[in-house]
Amino acid sequence: MADQPLFRLEDLSVAFDDTPVVEDLSLEVKRGETLALVGESGSGKSVSALGALGLLPRNARVTGARRLGDTDLARLSRRDWQALLGGRVGFVFQEPMTSLNPLHTVAKQIGETLRLHQGLTGRAARDRSRELLEQVRLPRAEELLDAWPHQLSGGQRQRVMIAMAIANRPRLLIADEPTTALDVTVQREILALLAELRDTHGMGMLFITHDLNLVRRHADRVCVMHQGRAQETGEVARVFAEPRSPYTRELLAAEPSGRPTPIERRAPILQARRLGVRFQRPKRLFSRRPPAFEALKPLDLDVAPGETLGIVGESGSGKTTLALALLRLQESHGEIEFDGERLDRLHGDALRRRRRRLQVVFQDPFGSLSPRMPVADIVSEGLRFHHPDLDDAAVDQRVRATLREVGLPEDCGSRYPHEFSGGQRQRIAVARAIILEPELLVLDEPTSALDRTVQKQLVNLLRELQARRGLSYLFISHDLAVVRAMAHRILVLKDGAVMERGDCQAVLADPATDYTRTLVEAAGLVPVA
Repeated sequence: MADQPLFRLEDLSVAFDDTPVVEDLSLEVKRGETLALVGESGSGKSVSALGALGLLPRNARVTGARRLGDTDLARLSRRDWQALLGGRVGFVFQEPMTSLNPLHTVAKQIGETLRLHQGLTGRAARDRSRELLEQVRLPRAEELLDAWPHQLSGGQRQRVMIAMAIANRPRLLIADEPTTALDVTVQREILALLAELRDTHGMGMLFITHDLNLVRRHADRVCVMHQGRAQETGEVARVFAEPRSPYTRELLAAEPSGRPTPIERRAPILQARRLGVRFQRPKRLFSRRPPAFEALKPLDLDVAPGETLGIVGESGSGKTTLALALLRLQESHGEIEFDGERLDRLHGDALRRRRRRLQVVFQDPFGSLSPRMPVADIVSEGLRFHHPDLDDAAVDQRVRATLREVGLPEDCGSRYPHEFSGGQRQRIAVARAIILEPELLVLDEPTSALDRTVQKQLVNLLRELQARRGLSYLFISHDLAVVRAMAHRILVLKDGAVMERGDCQAVLADPATDYTRTLVEAAGLVPVA
């Protein structure tokens, strides 16, 4: 490993207008090493990287020295930046759904960076794009080249972003939460791949993450940030064994803990029988229509009042497809019964009226909350639809009470989603769902984009709401530590089929299938009785 740093920041400071957000940050990344930048939401991790690479808006003021090898980044022209970004520097952004162009296919988006930096077009670009998808372990790579971003799962979209970032073999890779939407087995594969590329090409990696387990396994050094300042920097083994900063000690102690409150099982509030989903594949010109893709093989499940059923599995295993089918947001076949009534037979207004009792919190709160609406309007939208008899004063009172219940200031209703951190946006999404007083809440990866301290707070909030309101949860997650803290029972999916089901603690302590055992080992869980 060369002594000369590949990437260096000295006294980097970032301010928006007159508000400082990062102050006097110094760090360096050497060839062949991974430096992890960790801290809570809003600590300045992503802003530091974006500021160093000239990717912040015009009202941002960036000062301090920043160098990539012998290149002074503060002196680059616009043309120089265009050649640098995507070429010598690859960037994996945190939210792939907002980073990928919804109007272009996967092949076109990967092909664009290959054309700009390598001059590849046509068949050569498509062949290289397929190789990149195979490198990031995407199955059916040839087929996915013609897919649109909305047709991919969260984990698949994230892997497409990684493929684009490594397409031109960059010398520096900045990975901003690169495994946020990935299940634990694919996390391990992707980070092993990035380490292999790093070692093969002498690449340096700045790894921005909130997951301390990943830092422990995959980083060489770590820099801990809090409120825009570096709290501690050093070798990973030393920092984890002997943290010197009180904040670092707080982070290390913030693992999801506790177990769900035991319940007395009663007649199920939600049941599904032989529920399955098929997607018709597109027909190519002058060819036979291919057989339908079975995204969810027929399965049975039930959820009791006050119970949490955890749904786990790899990306593309059918977890979100199952949830959308149960909510009648995805065409399916089979029976769906809620509180004794067949939902699969309802349509139009009858179905819309029942939806008040089944609500959902989506994986990406930034994408699911309208950026044009203030929080009060977002939270009250469903209430006004289902309860048109309520006047403005009554609606405002309900909104304030609900915001207070989820741990937000009741006077924040006039603010917009971009003014909140990721954890606060997720609380807004929970408030929007529970204001209708539903009986069942579908939680689709509600903690995947949150740092550990905020995850722990959200898990505690969800358990409190469940105990107070008697809510049933369908809890979808790839984070088995969070599932263990939340779920009474667990259902394990792979390729759309049920691999294992049963009591959550028992299944995670003693898996009956090799697949579940692989998930537990990849998550680094210590089995508990």
